[in-house]
Amino acid sequence: MPQAPLAAPDRTSPAAEPAVVARAVGVTRRYAGHTALDSVDFEIREGELLGLLGPNGAGKSTLVNLLTGLRQVTSGRCELFGGDPRRPENRLRIGVTPQETGLPETLRVTEVVDFVAAHYPDPVDRGELLDRFGLTPLARRQTGGLSGGEKRRLAVALAFVGRPRLVFLDEPTTGLDVEARKALWDRVAEFHAGGGTVLLTSHYLEEVEALAERVVVLGRGRVLADDTVAAIRGLVDVHRVSLVAGELPRLPGVVSERREDGRVHLMTTDPDRLVRELVTRGVDFSGLEVRPTSLEEAFLTIAGS
Repeated sequence: MPQAPLAAPDRTSPAAEPAVVARAVGVTRRYAGHTALDSVDFEIREGELLGLLGPNGAGKSTLVNLLTGLRQVTSGRCELFGGDPRRPENRLRIGVTPQETGLPETLRVTEVVDFVAAHYPDPVDRGELLDRFGLTPLARRQTGGLSGGEKRRLAVALAFVGRPRLVFLDEPTTGLDVEARKALWDRVAEFHAGGGTVLLTSHYLEEVEALAERVVVLGRGRVLADDTVAAIRGLVDVHRVSLVAGELPRLPGVVSERREDGRVHLMTTDPDRLVRELVTRGVDFSGLEVRPTSLEEAFLTIAGS
């Protein structure tokens, strides 16, 4: 028999609910002289599945920690359901899978689920939750004996115990194989289809492309882009062509040009065409290298940084 979706709680009065469930307004967060977030404006709207992208160190986890009340802003403000993220009544309506989760090694999987469920007034049935996330065969195992991927699946499942309205999943597929990753996406899609709101962080565009409707890209603590998946895909399709050469003619498709350590670095949306142009025009060059850019390189180039 097909299972009913793992849905968010029914909201019979949508007009009484805020259109924005979480937001950051001019948020800056500094750690010992390092600026993790720099005047960030950001919001999550009710019912959307939002992908938060960026390289390691971009500020994704910091933003999640601020929105979920685990950290305080240096300046600016964060809101969760229109109030302070640190207030229990607001945090009870969210589920979180942090980037790193510590599980008590001597507790069994069922005991961990029961412990988390005890914090909520109407938790999901334990058996249903374990079945949903493929954890039933592991129910009697101690968490200390689980593999890295099995621990990650349990950590993600725990985000859904309290029937949340908003779920934060910070790099949820770490340590998962292809099959487990696909199963997780299916569960997230079911939750979203039932009215749930999701923020999914990753440094891989491919990991949010299949699910997200909107993508925000962070780089060096700033919002570099906020658009649809299709628009973001077009923006990051940039390659670096590096070579040793003298003065270059004007070349098509070049987004930026930089000289460093005797080499010319060209950012382009069409590396094949660029190389053909170099040959056709008889440009004297050597040491040609072509490689994809990172998200950070692509967006900082487009942003003119």
